[in-house]
Amino acid sequence: MAKFMAVHTFSTPISREEANYLGRKVKERVTADTYWVSSWAQLNNEGKITRIICEWNAKDAKSIFDLLAGSGVNIPLDGVYPMAIVDAGTLSR
Repeated sequence: MAKFMAVHTFSTPISREEANYLGRKVKERVTADTYWVSSWAQLNNEGKITRIICEWNAKDAKSIFDLLAGSGVNIPLDGVYPMAIVDAGTLSR
């Protein structure tokens, strides 16, 4: 299964509670073929979320687009991009 990142930039920063609500609605729709692995949130100086970057495992990017579109929430989506994980522990000298 391929790895993707979905980037969500909020024009108006949101609270962690608002982000948790969005996350629960999306999580309700995950399947064995399209599932959310983890996320990172970029915070502003007030501690509000300005951007969320989500790691997904899916058969293709369209599956993620379709899942998000059917989630019933209005979550902004900059795009879904193929990714690879680069871990400092796995780098050779």
